[in-house]
Parts: sequence; structure tokens; C-alpha cells
Amino acid sequence: MKWRVWLVRLIFVLSFGGLVANLYFVQVNKRTILVRKVEAQMETRGFIEPIRGLIYATDKNNAPTPAVLNKEYSVIYAVPIELSDPQEAAQMISPIINKDITTLVKAFSKSKSQYALLVEKADNDQVQKIKDLNLKGIYIKNKIFRSYPFGTMAAHIFGFISSGDDGQVIGRYGLESFFDKELRGQEGERQGDVTITPQDGKSLYLTLDRAIQNEAEKIIDSINKEWHADGATMIVQEPSTGKILAMATVPTFDPNEYKKYELKDFLNPAVQLPYEPGSVFKVITMSAGIDAGKITPQTTYNDTGFLKLDKQWTIYNWDYTTHGAWGKINMTNVIEHSLNVGAVFAQRQMGNNIFTEYVKKFGFGTKTGIELPGELAGDLRNIEKGYASNYATASYGQGITATPIQLVGSFSAIANGGVLMKPVIFSDQKPEIIRRVISQETAKKITDMMVSAVDVNKVAAIPQYNVAGKTGTAFTTRYNVKGYDESNLINTYIGFAPATNPKFTVFVKLNHPEGTPLAGQTVVPAFRDMSAFLLNYYNISPDRVDVAKGAQTNKLFPL
Repeated sequence: MKWRVWLVRLIFVLSFGGLVANLYFVQVNKRTILVRKVEAQMETRGFIEPIRGLIYATDKNNAPTPAVLNKEYSVIYAVPIELSDPQEAAQMISPIINKDITTLVKAFSKSKSQYALLVEKADNDQVQKIKDLNLKGIYIKNKIFRSYPFGTMAAHIFGFISSGDDGQVIGRYGLESFFDKELRGQEGERQGDVTITPQDGKSLYLTLDRAIQNEAEKIIDSINKEWHADGATMIVQEPSTGKILAMATVPTFDPNEYKKYELKDFLNPAVQLPYEPGSVFKVITMSAGIDAGKITPQTTYNDTGFLKLDKQWTIYNWDYTTHGAWGKINMTNVIEHSLNVGAVFAQRQMGNNIFTEYVKKFGFGTKTGIELPGELAGDLRNIEKGYASNYATASYGQGITATPIQLVGSFSAIANGGVLMKPVIFSDQKPEIIRRVISQETAKKITDMMVSAVDVNKVAAIPQYNVAGKTGTAFTTRYNVKGYDESNLINTYIGFAPATNPKFTVFVKLNHPEGTPLAGQTVVPAFRDMSAFLLNYYNISPDRVDVAKGAQTNKLFPL
């Protein structure tokens, strides 16, 4: 019997010895192999990954300015299988990388894990402190990441990139998303000992002018703060080509630190947020009526200050309580004083079908085709219901919705002699005509009406220049509140200059300014400041001279 006991003991000793040997192999020999494997995978992936294309802005001399770059950063990572004491390692590293100890212990305790990312873009201080620890199982490698030197500027246009669940870099929002495939390029392959070379991504060159974009953001940030508003948007477009020179929105975000922001911050209101534009739409209504031959700038009507519709609705001029009826006035006066009843009169003169036809010709109700993600088409369903009240309110921009990019494009069409252009954001993209929406003669008449409005109201006027523009103050609706909230306004101004040969169109929008001010108090000064900057930036010659007593003298208009 004793030999059996010794046999069992011998088998136990041999088995235990085998386990110890295997453990030593895994923890010592195989650990080294696995660590090298991780490093080899990272190095190989870096070698077969293509370099992502860059994005450039421009200036008035068409010189490219890097706006989105690739930059080398330090990556701090762990190989958990190599850490002898996860708890101790977590306590040492936590204050350096500002991560919770419990989270780190959990990551470090995965004994079969070969890789755990700790810091994606480590700063110099973090790198040095990690090096000073000299902790086995914690490593530092250099890796290429995206860098956005403009910071928050034009962030809604650029978007950002992030890693998906599989570690693959993906473009999110803006151009990074819309042109992700082109920017990413073609990844290489490792086939045995052979490596197929990757194809680097394509770089993008934009029409976006850094100086104009910077000025636009400064201006709207200022009015947004001054009026304690919920946000502001400005677009600057070249009407003859459709080029977008600036597209600014506040509040904005920093794509270098996108994780600090909420999802709603990444949406681009210029293309993704339709709204009821208000009285700026009266310009579209007048354009349609004049081009259809149903009215002229001199056509008159008797303004009583209000109008009853469908036996239950009453439309008032915005100034009815302070001014009352205007009496006999013409269509130019309607634009000058922004009269709702006059817009309804113009719409009724042409009829519902003609009005709807022109609204659609101007591009409302369909996407512009701008090459940015998530563009919406706006909503024209109200004017397709056939109710007189819906057509009436639409004539002055209520009850229908449009996007800022549609609105700036429609005014640019007037500035461009009646020709609607596709909005262009790439410097190598040829201008693309969408269609003629009104005749050149009509465009000239509408422009003169808008210039007259600027002259009468003075706030948007710039000395020695003809400026064409129109205000819009629109009521908004609120969730669970019936009808419009008259204390919740959106202010809009759209105009172009010099009116005799327009070089730029400027759109400005301010959301829910505190105190319910009119557009003339908020966005009109912003338009004037942006226009003055552009006239100076491009060194555009004055186009306004008056002949008095046989001599030419510049006519100055007060700011």
C-alpha cells in the first residue's frame, strides 16, 4: 500500500511542478512575447494607416491657411498582464492622469488584457511624471492625432474625429464627417512578410476666409452676450459665385476637446436649424409679385393697419398700436416700414399659385446642396393647405420655415441679378448656377426698394455706399403653448453691398434676445459692422455720389 501513497505524492509533485513552470512561462517568458506583440501591432498599424488629409482655409489673396492638421502626441497606455500590483499602480498613476483609482484598478486587473489606453493626448508634464515612475507595464508611445489650431473658430464647419468601438478613427460632424472617406484615404495591408503601402487621404481647400470668419464670430459673440440671447449665426457669401466666405455660430465648441461638450453643441444651425424668418421674407414676396407683373414698386393700396382673414384671424402691422393706419402707400413704403398688411396685399395680387411657385424657385422647401452634413429643407406645408390665412402669414415669413443657408442664397440671387447659385465651400469648385428666379430688371427694382429701406431707417447705412437690406423680427412658438410667444423673438437681417455691384451678402440671426428688442436694435448694427469690415478688407471703392451744383460730392449717411 505504501508504494501507492508514494505514487500519488509523486504525481501531485510533478503536476504542481508543471503548473509552476507554466505560470513562470506565462508571467515571465510569455509576458515578454505578449508585450512585444502589442508593440508590434501598434507599430504595424501605424505603418499601414494612411495619413489623414488636411483642411485649409484661405485669405483674400487665395493663400491657403492650415485649419485642420495632423499632430504627433504622446499616448500613455498600460499592458495589464505585466502589472504585478494593479492597486499600487492605480494609486500612483491616478493623480497624474486625473482618473478614478477604482476605474484604473478594474482596468489593470484584467490579467488577460494586452492593452489599456490611459491618456490619448498626454501633455509634457504627464509624460515626464510617468517616466519618473519607471513603472513596469506602463508605456508611452508617440501617435498622430488630429489638431484644430483655430480652436473654437469654424468648429461647426470642421467637425472633429473620434475613435469608434473598434478603434477605427471616424469623422464626426462637419466636413470631417461629410468627407470622412476622402480624408481618411486607403489603409494598407500586411500580407505575411509583404506590406501594401497605404494611400494618404485627400486634403480639402475651402473658400472660408480666416479673417472674415474671425470677424464674424467676434461680432455675433458680442451681440449674443450683449442681449443675453440663446445663440447667433452669421453667414457671408459672395453672390456672383455662391462662395461661402464665413459661416459662424455661437455658442460654439472646441474640436480639440469635444468630449467636454453636449451633442446639441455640434449641430450647425446654418444648415440644420430651419426657423420662421419673419419680415425678411417680404423681399421674396415683393420679388415674386413684381416679376409676375402683378405689382410694381409704385403700386399703392390703402393701409388700415390691420386685416381680417377667414372670419377668425386678424393680421396687424407690427407698429399698429403706436402708428395706426398708414393710409395710401406704395410697395416700396411697405419694405421701408416692414408692413405686414402690405405684404399680404402683394401676395393676394399675384394669387396663391404664383406666390408658391416663386417661393420654391427661390430654393425654399428644398435643400441647397451645400456639402455639409445634415442639411434640412425647411417646411412649406402651410402654404399647401389652401387656407387664405396661411398664405397671408407666409407673405411676411410666419408659418413657413427656412434655413439660414437658404435665406442668404435667396438674397444673393437678387444681388446676382436674379440668378440663384449653389452655395460653394471649396476653392477649386466651379460656380454652379441653379436657375434664374427673377429677371435682371426685377432684381434691380427690388434692390432699389431695399436701398430705400436702408436710407429711411439709417441704422444699416454706411457713408458713401449704397447698401441694400431688410430686417426680420419673427415670433416663435413654444412647446405646449398654443400660438406664438410674442416675448420670444428671433431677429434677422440680410443685406448686400455695394448695391450697384454687390461683392458680398451678409446674413445675421439672433435667437431670443432678452427684452424682446426689434431687429433694428440687435442684428442691424451687427450687419453694418460686418459690412464695413468687408468693404475695408477688400478695399472696395464707394459707389455713392450725388451731383450738386455741377460738382460730384460724396453723400454721407449717419451710422
